[in-house]
Amino acid sequence: MQIGIFGRTISEGRKESVKALYQSLFNKGASLHIYEPFCKKSKSLIPDGASVSTFTSHQNFANTCSLLITIGGDGTLLEGITFIKNSEVPILGINTGRLGFLTGFSNEEIDIAAEMAVEQTFSIDKRTLLQVITDPDPFNEFPFALNEATIHKTDSSSMITLMVKRNGAPLNTYWADGLIISTATGSTGYSLSCGGPIMLPESANFIVTPIAPHNLNVRPLVISDEDELSIKMEVRGKEVMLSVDSRSASISAKQTITIKKAPFPVRLVRKPDQDFLKTLREKLMWGNDKRN
Repeated sequence: MQIGIFGRTISEGRKESVKALYQSLFNKGASLHIYEPFCKKSKSLIPDGASVSTFTSHQNFANTCSLLITIGGDGTLLEGITFIKNSEVPILGINTGRLGFLTGFSNEEIDIAAEMAVEQTFSIDKRTLLQVITDPDPFNEFPFALNEATIHKTDSSSMITLMVKRNGAPLNTYWADGLIISTATGSTGYSLSCGGPIMLPESANFIVTPIAPHNLNVRPLVISDEDELSIKMEVRGKEVMLSVDSRSASISAKQTITIKKAPFPVRLVRKPDQDFLKTLREKLMWGNDKRN
């Protein structure tokens, strides 16, 4: 079995984790298909005798691997999705970062992750993606986001005006520093830090969250993920910053941005006994009070 591995950086404290992952997969008979820049950084950590190949793009990854393992934080997993695209290859995240809502395996569970990867004993969560439509597309033909799409101002001194329509009908006009359109999966990300609600991943909804809105009566709004949003902007400058997950690009403020549910999901690997609410309690320390 050939298993893909994606990472970005290897700090001194992360080397043992990477070495343990390579060794565990090798011991279980897997071939390693490693992201080329990461392979170069971790070459000394690969076991002698391991079968290793590399990939640099979706074209030389998706047709060769049955699974992608990311090692890092949630940002690493989000970037890993750009290699999977619509191939339906499952993605397993090992969290060597900080909070880690998307990465379902801890640094101490590397052997468990490797065993599940090789024996295919994991469970799959199908997560909705956002599709962001602009002309031209600045995201290399993959304008999709698992967490959120965000429109930011580029001028630090002024707000932007965002006129939003839902299914062709006016929804609201936001005077703000920006606007976040989040999936249920992304509700624990940027939207949460801007006052948005936490939603269960299986919720069929999007969240519209303004960033520092001028009107105090404007609050995050939950809509159906079957809705289509169109957004027009008025700004002092000529451009706005558009982000899809961890990727950003400047686009003309004269564009209309369309955001809707993508035609395919992402398949996230989780442990069979993993529970989202348990993860919330652990990550956000709910109930972690000496009065309890």
